[in-house]
Amino acid sequence: MKLPEPIGREEAQELARRELEKPIYQRDQPSWLERVLDRVGEWLRELLNRSVDPTAHGNDGGWISLVVILLLVAAAIGVVAWLMWGRGNVRSRREALLEEKPTTARDHRASAEEYAAAGDWPKAIRERLRAIARDLEERAVLEPQPGRTADELAAEAGAALPELAGGLRDGVRIFDDVWYGDRPGSAESYAQMKALDERVRAARPRPLSDDAGDAGDGEAALAGTAADEGGPRW
Repeated sequence: MKLPEPIGREEAQELARRELEKPIYQRDQPSWLERVLDRVGEWLRELLNRSVDPTAHGNDGGWISLVVILLLVAAAIGVVAWLMWGRGNVRSRREALLEEKPTTARDHRASAEEYAAAGDWPKAIRERLRAIARDLEERAVLEPQPGRTADELAAEAGAALPELAGGLRDGVRIFDDVWYGDRPGSAESYAQMKALDERVRAARPRPLSDDAGDAGDGEAALAGTAADEGGPRW
C-alpha cells in the first residue's frame, strides 16, 4: 500500500487558509463596524493613559494626548449645543409672534425687505414669518388670536394648508434657530422664508367649516394673489 506523500509547508498553509475562509468559521467574527469601534476605543484608552501623567518619564506625547482629549471633549460639547440650542427653547413655545399693535402683512413684508437689505437676517426672517401670520388672518384663513406663538402658527396654518404643512414647520424651525438659538441666519434662509410667504399667499386653503362646502365643490372661496396685499382676498 502506497502511503500518501507528505504535504509541504506552503501547501498546508493554503489548505488551512481555505478551511478558515468557510462561512462556519466567520459567524463569530466581529463586523467591520465593531472592529472600527474597537480600534477607536483602544486609541482613546491609549490617549487617556498618556494624559494621566503627561510629565512622567518616558511618556512621549503625553501633553499632546491631553490636548487631543480636551479638543475632543470641546467638539462633543459644541455638537450637542449646536443640535439642541433653540430647538427646545421654552420661549419659542410661549412668546407671541405678533405684537398687539395693529399691523398688516404689507407692513411686515416691507420691514423684512429693509432688514434684509441691511443684512440683519434674524429680524428679516422674523418679519417674514409675521407677514405669513398676518396674511392668513387678513384672509380669514386663521382667526385673529393675540398671543399666537410660532409653533401654534405652524400647526394651525398647516391644518388649513396641508400641502404647506412641512414648509411651515421648516420656516418656524429657521425662525427658532435665528431668534431663540442665536444663529446668524443667512441670505439663503431668508430666501427660503420669502418663498414660503409667496407660496402661502398663493395657496387655496381648504374650507374652515362644513358650511363652506355648501357652495359648489367644497373648496374655499379664498384665493391669494401676489398683486393683492394688505387686506382680505376673497
